[in-house]
Amino acid sequence: MQKTIKSIIILILVFILGIFFLALNKNSNYDTEHLIGNKLLNIKLDSFENNKIISNEDLKENQFTLINFWASWCAPCRDEHPYLMELSNENNLNIIGVNFKDKKTYALKFLKSYGNPYDILAKDLKGKQSVSFGVYGIPESILIDNKFVIKKKFIGPINKNDLNDIKDIIK
Repeated sequence: MQKTIKSIIILILVFILGIFFLALNKNSNYDTEHLIGNKLLNIKLDSFENNKIISNEDLKENQFTLINFWASWCAPCRDEHPYLMELSNENNLNIIGVNFKDKKTYALKFLKSYGNPYDILAKDLKGKQSVSFGVYGIPESILIDNKFVIKKKFIGPINKNDLNDIKDIIK
């Protein structure tokens, strides 16, 4: 009986240590490379201005769409904003701004102060819709084509290099 108990305890310890070592070897970096080339299906975002739902049909107009997740309280969002303003001048690019866990009055004040680069404004008051896009923090942006294929995902604020990458992709 004692031999059986010792064997079970050793087996449990080996199992726990095995799980521990597997967890240590797991890559904990947030990687989105696997998303590139996949399609965004069933896009549903709440409109910022009214009760309309923004869907795939609203995104077919231009050759490319950049979906940008932002908030007025987000300091890095302020850093990327001039680049979004520059991208808003591109003819074959729509920019959708998804206001993330923000108050409407603050968001409108932000856009009035810094400019509005967005062709379409959406809101995600609880942050639940953003998770379906693979967004876990802001700012994040997703560049898709008119067939809803993800061309690139940007984690963190868009910078000069990202701006040039986007311009190269949408040429």
